[in-house]
Amino acid sequence: MTSIKPLTTIESLTLEVPDPTAAEAFYAAFGVGEHIGVRAAEAPTTGFRAYTLSLVVSRPNIVDAFIGAALDGGATPLKPAKKGFWGYGGVVQAPDGAIWKVATSSKKNDGPATRQIDDIVLLLGVEDVKASKQFYVDRGLEVGKSFGRKYVEFATAPSTIKLALYGRRALAKDAGVSPDGNGSHRIILGSDAGPFTDPDGFAWETASA
Repeated sequence: MTSIKPLTTIESLTLEVPDPTAAEAFYAAFGVGEHIGVRAAEAPTTGFRAYTLSLVVSRPNIVDAFIGAALDGGATPLKPAKKGFWGYGGVVQAPDGAIWKVATSSKKNDGPATRQIDDIVLLLGVEDVKASKQFYVDRGLEVGKSFGRKYVEFATAPSTIKLALYGRRALAKDAGVSPDGNGSHRIILGSDAGPFTDPDGFAWETASA
């Protein structure tokens, strides 16, 4: 029987894009270039790709700075930045199709708009949160937060990309898009436990040294 190497964290994220040069320029201007890799791919995909990437920041003016940079770089607004009962945030779609949410739990500015990122969260929209949660627990991840069959966030080391699970339809609603879509997710997750594919078709590869 082949043993499974424990998965402990996401070591890299790679987006598959039609034009890597343009995507690299966009993400550099957006301010996340050091966290995201890109590579050429023409894998067929339509509609919602069943994931979002979230930047968690400390103040509303930082949210505005990131969203402004994204829009200046050609992103499409999906949800304008505004206050909510949970804080302040907005959603944009990058030219390559990836959906980004920028949010803070704070409703007041008590410092400059530094474009400092506190956390990056990869939120996968899954068909069965309980089943996908068990899949990743079996792979070695520890649950950090869990709200039944609705939401799961895994515990990861500081300064790493966090992984969370949400129902596909709920995630699409949160992003402001239709849940319909099929084909490639166009995102590759890297770890020292790859390669494997999860129940919803998200591909993991062995991260480059």
